[in-house]
Amino acid sequence: MDASSTFQDTLPISSDALLQRLDDWGLSYRLHSHIPLRTVEDAKGVEEQFLVPGENSLRLKNLYLRDKKKRNYLVTLEQSREIDLKALGTELGIGNLSFGSADRLFQNLGIRPGAVSPLAMINGVQNDVRFFMDATAQTTDIIYMHPLVNDRTVAMTRDDLMAFFDQVGCAVTWLP
Repeated sequence: MDASSTFQDTLPISSDALLQRLDDWGLSYRLHSHIPLRTVEDAKGVEEQFLVPGENSLRLKNLYLRDKKKRNYLVTLEQSREIDLKALGTELGIGNLSFGSADRLFQNLGIRPGAVSPLAMINGVQNDVRFFMDATAQTTDIIYMHPLVNDRTVAMTRDDLMAFFDQVGCAVTWLP
């Protein structure tokens, strides 16, 4: 199965159900539909369709990682930021990191490869996934991310995203 909304009903929480929860919690967002995006390069090819000129926005790349003790991490970064996994593991004091498998991604975050997003912490908090986010998000106005599927993008204000984290009980550790 791919990570598009075609298969969202096979997820623990569908994209539609997530959007309904955002509505129920009074959190605003702009929803955009597009071709399925699996990589940052794919996203760069379509983002002109929904970016607002002059908007102070952040577009993301997300890494699902594990350490040798089998602890799980979601690391969300500005999409163009280079990352060295060895240096990141050292900086965080958690040792060597590697990418988690597609099966573990689904088990721990309830999503498929290509749809990794901070919004997946709605599932991740229940599975002890630790969340790290680029500190750039603290000074941006709008954050673009997938709502659990990769053929949709939501644009949320920083404040609404932080309110989402509060709603689901997700602690954010900021990466400098």
